[in-house]
Amino acid sequence: MTDTLDLVRPRTDFLALEAEYGARNYKPLDVVLTRGEGVYLWDVDGHRYLDCLSAYSAVNQGHCHPRILEAMIAQAGRLTLTSRAFRNDQLGLFYEELCTLTRSHSVLPMNTGVEAVESALKVARKWGYKVKGVPADMAEIIVCADNFHGRTLSVIGFSTDPQSTSGFGPFGPGFKVVPYGDAAALEAAIGPNTVAFLVEPIQGEAGVIIPPAGYLKAARDLCTRHDVILILDEIQTGLGRTGRLLAEEHEGIEADLTLIGKALSGGFYPVSAVLSNKEILGVLKPGEHGSTFGGNPLGCAVARMALKVLVDEGMIENAAAMGGRMTAGLRAIGGGAVKTVRGRGLMIAVELHPAAGGARAYCQALQARGILCKETHEHTVRIAPPLVITAGQIDWALEQFAAVLAA
Repeated sequence: MTDTLDLVRPRTDFLALEAEYGARNYKPLDVVLTRGEGVYLWDVDGHRYLDCLSAYSAVNQGHCHPRILEAMIAQAGRLTLTSRAFRNDQLGLFYEELCTLTRSHSVLPMNTGVEAVESALKVARKWGYKVKGVPADMAEIIVCADNFHGRTLSVIGFSTDPQSTSGFGPFGPGFKVVPYGDAAALEAAIGPNTVAFLVEPIQGEAGVIIPPAGYLKAARDLCTRHDVILILDEIQTGLGRTGRLLAEEHEGIEADLTLIGKALSGGFYPVSAVLSNKEILGVLKPGEHGSTFGGNPLGCAVARMALKVLVDEGMIENAAAMGGRMTAGLRAIGGGAVKTVRGRGLMIAVELHPAAGGARAYCQALQARGILCKETHEHTVRIAPPLVITAGQIDWALEQFAAVLAA
């Protein structure tokens, strides 16, 4: 077996290896990355790129943040995994610090974002039966059209994207789909067996779709009035991405269940969490839900430092300021291929005119100019650089976007 750390090989070798041995469930750009630092990535040929995707917002703190790296190395040398059969000295500290920062009362630790979603669905149903009094196996959860909450079978079962659902059925019952951003449709869908409303504060995968002002506040009021759990999927929007710690803060609301992940570990390790109060999460009893790796000491130590640097280094405030600068700059480009620019904080999308020929070609042109971003839904370029980006770096990036988008 060859040394897996021996990367002195041509780019084409890595592409050939993926093509030969890998499943074909992704269509990445043909750049082979080998190193990252801050907002920059380097490929195996030595080319440097400004990362404008941040691993779908998992690297909000920047690549290989030195303080998170130090915490990971230190913990990895002491203890990595115990399972939840035993306690460890990092989990309680993680709970305390996360609850204090987010004003939560209880935490359910998991690993990936979709695990947090699945956990929230289970908790909401259990709460519906034990607390609200919904008849057994009759609980309904309302979701939104064009949602993206992950790739597990139960989650894609309520997706409205044919590419996500085709060939994977049958799917489980218990979900209603309403238009995103339509409070009246939400109210009409709520029935006596409704236990929860699951929604993204901003739909990321759909193309950074921002709901009308007041929508989340209206959803909060409806859920309160009808005794329905409001679940906010903040896996992409949370932890500073939109210029606030959580996107719910833009409308001054609090969810009953909040889902976070991705940047919770700064890109070092899969860590996610369900945040709530003790009444709701308290419906889970020992043996009813769990995860071998969820709440492991290595993940907890990494997440604790990832949260600390996010706050200590002013990354949330920087996201608000730099996001405004980048969005304004993109809108100023005008003409050419650009149909519209949407954004909140450093969660931004450039939607192109259909006649422009598809967003992937523009992403490839940007790659050639040292910018890495990714298309979504054919005509949209999604832009989400690490929250440590500077004004000078944004101005340089805008020059590259202008050269490509205005052509």
